[in-house]
Amino acid sequence: MIPHYKNIHNRFTFNGVHLDKEALFQMAYSAIKEGEDFEKELGEFLLDWLDDNDTFQLSTSGTTGAPKIITIKKQAMVHSAIATGDFFNLQPQNKALLCLSPRYIAGKMMVVRALLIGLELDCIAPTSNLEDLQKDTTYDFVAMVPIQAENSFNKLTQFKKIIIGGANVSDDLAKKLAKVNAEIFETYGMTETITHIAAKKIGAEYFNVLSHVTIDSDERNCLIISAPTISESKIITNDIVAILSDKKFKWLGRFDNVINSGGIKLFPEQIENKLASKISNRFFITGRPDALLGTKLVLVVESNEQMLDDSIFNNLDKFEKPKEILYISEFVETKTKKVDRNQTLININFNL
Repeated sequence: MIPHYKNIHNRFTFNGVHLDKEALFQMAYSAIKEGEDFEKELGEFLLDWLDDNDTFQLSTSGTTGAPKIITIKKQAMVHSAIATGDFFNLQPQNKALLCLSPRYIAGKMMVVRALLIGLELDCIAPTSNLEDLQKDTTYDFVAMVPIQAENSFNKLTQFKKIIIGGANVSDDLAKKLAKVNAEIFETYGMTETITHIAAKKIGAEYFNVLSHVTIDSDERNCLIISAPTISESKIITNDIVAILSDKKFKWLGRFDNVINSGGIKLFPEQIENKLASKISNRFFITGRPDALLGTKLVLVVESNEQMLDDSIFNNLDKFEKPKEILYISEFVETKTKKVDRNQTLININFNL
């Protein structure tokens, strides 16, 4: 039976203390008044969760366009939390860690899962290297972003199950994670789907969708998500996929990023994965007009100086090798600190 969003599981604890609704109110007010920034964000979320409204107003990330405000039902968040619990076999009194910002949907959903499933949730500052993680504590479950997994590699054995989302897991990082003694999954999702709707073991080719989701594709080969418990209408994405069944798919890249160079379709994300271990600075692959090819492949690097040569392209296929390397001193970012490719390219075009 799916619980109501007003329910708080009697096994739920926060930083080692069981909190009922009244105690949760008091903790939230105290966090807003006296806490650090991430604690204030957590307090604000909890007050919103506990109020009389049955919906949330959330902002999408703006990774591929202007952020927009969407309305999400709290009960839909419950369905998402329970589906995650079932998929990863989370049980009451499992110990979980919140190391993501409660400002965004991924952090919010860690809290909702704990409240509804009865997890024992600890919270630390959402830093890139989990510097506040207690050395002698083992956790059953944690959600993190790739940079946290990369920078906290020696701490990952403290977790039994790890889900990684928010950005692509590079081929290089996936190879490292495959050696860790833990169950590690890459997830697929977005704010509109209330975090992940699919996951795959690190190194696997295909994502498996959660129980409340079925999938299809449109004429562009872009993913269509059907999840009646979280969205009354189908969610049409710009993610190009290869579908194995209505429960399995392989992610290929973004439709709005695909580059047609001389009649060859190239997926920047796949090329970026191959280059991730070769380039220490932030970078991305894009296309620029070319008289011969129509569009030529270009590597854009965040740097004040020329720092690379063509040898970094040795592991790329023939058509994947960029024709040019461009350097820009500072990338434009979205509000969620992701690279805003479109605006960065506008700045490049203005300056060249």
